[in-house]
Amino acid sequence: MANSRNQNDYLQKAAMYGLLADYYKYLDPNMHVMYYHKHLRNLKKAIQMMRSDTVSANPATAMPSKLRFLHASPDVKTVDIYVNGSRVLRDFAYKNNSSHMQLPSGKYQVDVYPAGTDAKTVISKKITVEPGRIYTAVISGPENKLRLLTFEDQPQTPVGETKVRFIHLSPDAPAVDIAGKNGDIIFPNVSFKQATTYLALTPMTVTLEARVAGTKNTVLTIPEVRLEPNNAYSIVAVGTAKGEPPLEVLLLQG
Repeated sequence: MANSRNQNDYLQKAAMYGLLADYYKYLDPNMHVMYYHKHLRNLKKAIQMMRSDTVSANPATAMPSKLRFLHASPDVKTVDIYVNGSRVLRDFAYKNNSSHMQLPSGKYQVDVYPAGTDAKTVISKKITVEPGRIYTAVISGPENKLRLLTFEDQPQTPVGETKVRFIHLSPDAPAVDIAGKNGDIIFPNVSFKQATTYLALTPMTVTLEARVAGTKNTVLTIPEVRLEPNNAYSIVAVGTAKGEPPLEVLLLQG
């Protein structure tokens, strides 16, 4: 009974913050972002409690998880990726992303090798996927500090709306503010390896800027990002700020 009350409390707070976010959507972008993030946090807590109750009551009904890979390290050429000893991707190149593969929830060993070899890994890591969750696992970092980062994807959107987040994967780029072209900041102070929460928006085509955090200094213009209804997007910064390959963005669905 207490768990049910907590779920209802979180759902009520999520609804309240959702209404406030909608109210400020066109009046004050900063207030809209603040209340939308509060809405998401409370909604996520309620959903986690619901999932926990469902799995505890009947583990057999737990939904499968999904996992995709993204190659975002500018220092590494093609790789082969193995999951629990089985190769799932061959000759996987920089800036490529795979489709989501369906997996039972649990722990997995992920090994990344230079393409065509299986003698020495460049990354070896255990990851955990939870029931019903969707993930992107990213090969990231400079050659001497390669790592596998895992981000949870949330592709569901309200009918007719869109949503977007930003992921900073350029290893030598400073923390950035993401803003509309000559406009207000949407995602403040995002550092390397960080992903923002999703921001709900009316479908649109928008030009964005990545600015050095806290300044007006634009390091990258992101032109004409097309955000279509009923889709979620991840804008991913890759490349290097000071060398080759250059700084650029990838637009991923989900």
